[in-house]
Amino acid sequence: MLKKERQSFILRQVNLHNKVLSVDLSQQMEVSEDTIRRDLNEMAKQDKLIKVHGGALSKSFHLSIASDHVYALSSKKLIAMKACRLIKDGMFVLTTGGTTIIELAKSLPPELSATFITVSLPAAYEYIHHPNIEVIFIGDKISKSSQISIGGGVVSKIKGIRADLCFLGTNAIDVKHGITDNDWDVVEVKKAMVEASDRIVSLSITEKLNTAQRIKVCDITRVSTLVTELDPGDKILKPYRETGIEIL
Repeated sequence: MLKKERQSFILRQVNLHNKVLSVDLSQQMEVSEDTIRRDLNEMAKQDKLIKVHGGALSKSFHLSIASDHVYALSSKKLIAMKACRLIKDGMFVLTTGGTTIIELAKSLPPELSATFITVSLPAAYEYIHHPNIEVIFIGDKISKSSQISIGGGVVSKIKGIRADLCFLGTNAIDVKHGITDNDWDVVEVKKAMVEASDRIVSLSITEKLNTAQRIKVCDITRVSTLVTELDPGDKILKPYRETGIEIL
């Protein structure tokens, strides 16, 4: 694989999943980790990503409040508009982090009266500007790569909540593996949110469908609704419809 092809693949992976590991990229492209490290260093110098120990982070995520830099922004805006239909007055809503969640926060109708509970600093920033919703931020140690609160204190507080809805910013989803992620601490928070909620809503752009990461958040059967930018009848979504999941 040529360097240009490698770096194009790396950029797509980092924008899709926010965080990539050098060892995973090495295996996927069948090249040495030294080659991957050189690519990441070069791409970081070109301001295409953020190089960190063992891998890289997405620039688009860390510029998430400036929407012009968000990957697949138009698709995420459409997903957010669809997801808003699920929220009713009086609901208690749990949300994770990620750029799609932030677009959801920006899309909430001004007349909505509900309580939003989040561990995401960027999402909380958007929620506090809404005229009628109550905002609860669960704080603790902050993950720099995901910009959410993590740790045992966060998980414990979430376990004391009973939410009507949980919106999961989704890293990877498929029928066999369910919802998966690549960060242990983030997964522990997401697992707690899943257990604390009556209904789980996965927000996912098409490119994340039929992909899997190393750590499981929940089985596909735990997901009540899958929201993508596609028409609900699209053939790509057929395996998910067949599990009984509502598709928006």
